[in-house]
Amino acid sequence: MVADNDYYESNHAAYFERTVRIDPTPFLKPFADRLPAGAAILDVGCGSGRDMLWLKNRGFAVTGFERSPGLADLAGQRAGCPVIKGDFTAFDFSRLAFDALLLCGALVHLPPEQLPGVLDNILKALNTPGWVFLSLKAGRGHRADQQGRTFYLWQTQILEEILEKNRLHVLDFFHSTSAAGTGEQWLGYVLLRGAPGRGQSAEGAE
Repeated sequence: MVADNDYYESNHAAYFERTVRIDPTPFLKPFADRLPAGAAILDVGCGSGRDMLWLKNRGFAVTGFERSPGLADLAGQRAGCPVIKGDFTAFDFSRLAFDALLLCGALVHLPPEQLPGVLDNILKALNTPGWVFLSLKAGRGHRADQQGRTFYLWQTQILEEILEKNRLHVLDFFHSTSAAGTGEQWLGYVLLRGAPGRGQSAEGAE
């Protein structure tokens, strides 16, 4: 985990350039379509700030969260949004309050035994009702790339058991190929915790 995180700080400029121009519309639009207008969103593991800018341009109030100080600074400059610098495995999310959480590939380096606890901690920042976008790589086991990063792969049944235990209801699910052109497969979920109240439901979220 430490080595994977250190990679992003040591290579923050190169990672920013490699990811900032990828169009997030295919996977962010289903999430955005579910949200109330002007929803406050926390982008956990905001990386280059690409997704923050996309959501900000659609009228949402977006805040980033990023472990790498270098990436956090670049993301804030790119999107014009505040970015909290911190480690999501240790940060106290209970002091935050957001309508929605974006976890776009943020948890890909977490071993399966760590994901439930870390997810539970992050969810402490979520209002009720609250919406979540979560994406993880599909497959079995884990793999390491040429940069030495370890990615843990997931199957829908195992992942959805964790989501159910966290009282997250699946609104939308999609299995897609990486927008970065790597050929990797991703599992994407738009999730809801708690029933939308009067005046809070987004289109199709009932």
